[in-house]
Formats: sequence, C-alpha cells, structure tokens
Amino acid sequence: MKSFRLALLVLCLSGSASHALDSEQQRGKALLQRLCSRCHAIGTIGASPHADAPPFRTFGDQKLYDEDFAQRLQTGLFTIHKDMPTFRFGASDAEAVARYLRSIQAHQKPK
Repeated sequence: MKSFRLALLVLCLSGSASHALDSEQQRGKALLQRLCSRCHAIGTIGASPHADAPPFRTFGDQKLYDEDFAQRLQTGLFTIHKDMPTFRFGASDAEAVARYLRSIQAHQKPK
C-alpha cells in the first residue's frame, strides 16, 4: 500500500510539473493575466470570459511561430473587434509573452 501511495504521488507531481514555466514565461503569463484575462482564457484549460475572445492556447503555429510575432507585440496588436484594445509591449515583455504563449499551445510545434 505504501508503494502504491508513493507511485500515485509521483504520478500527480509529474503531471503538474509537465508544464513548469521558467521565470520569463511566468512574467509573460503575469502580463497576460493583468492585461488580457478579462476576455481571454490565458491558461491551458478553461473557457474565455468573452464569447468572441479565443483561448490563447488555441493560437497555434501560424500566429506564434513566425519570426515577426514578438515584433508585432511591440508595434501593437490591432483588431477589428470593437472590444479589443491595442496593446504595445516592450521588447523583453513581448518575448516573455510570446514564450509563454508558445508554451501553452494545445498542439505544440514539433521540435
């Protein structure tokens, strides 16, 4: 019974550790929490509070893996959606946000 409990504990801990964030990704997540979570789901689970706002984990390869994504975060994200404000990030914040967003994608880009 003791070995079963130990195995169960290891399984639970490894499941939660599978998405450990480094400090830069944590900073990106905190920025998105402060700026975007009113409308968007910013984590690996959950629905977006605003029906028209896609969960960030669904952005996918086309948006996040082109080399200009962090630059677009610095220039400013514009959208035709009337509720979406324009955000501009500094270079280090843009990279932190991009790294966090890449880390939570439902379908990770092959390495």
